[in-house]
Amino acid sequence: MKFPYGNADFYDVITSGYFYVDRTGFIPVIEDYGKVLLFLRPRRFGKSLLLSMLENYYDVAKADEFERLFGQLAVGQQPTPKHNQYLILKWDFSVINTQGTPAQMQQAIHDHLNDELDNFLRRYQDLLPYKPELNPDNAISSLTRVLTATQGTPYDVYLLIDEYDNFANEVLLHYGF
Repeated sequence: MKFPYGNADFYDVITSGYFYVDRTGFIPVIEDYGKVLLFLRPRRFGKSLLLSMLENYYDVAKADEFERLFGQLAVGQQPTPKHNQYLILKWDFSVINTQGTPAQMQQAIHDHLNDELDNFLRRYQDLLPYKPELNPDNAISSLTRVLTATQGTPYDVYLLIDEYDNFANEVLLHYGF
């Protein structure tokens, strides 16, 4: 039996035959809680793997692989109507450099968000009516442009944010708050 220690990539865990503790039965409960969710758990407690599982479950681009990824899991036996119905936008704040001046950190945030928005546009280019131009200096403007482009599709955007707590803690430690 292979254990996926340190591996938070649900797709890799499932397709590589790693041991997986099935938490997919909680997806209907998660859906009942509402549109904005915050998962607070201790470090190394599976938050990133949970988000990766949700990413794979809801991603419209993974619909063809639903049976392969979830067929043997609880939610595969009784999927919710929302499976594979979203365009997934994922931000991982652990990759943002928290060192440097506030201006450098702000640019690092904008760069990361724009990179992920660009990845989003590439992944869903066939589903979007047009490809908006990103603003390299203002990720909020870029996000607005991308969301406007998605309004021409039958899909909503599901935003997953990982490691926001690590990012905030690093900033607080760096600046001595």
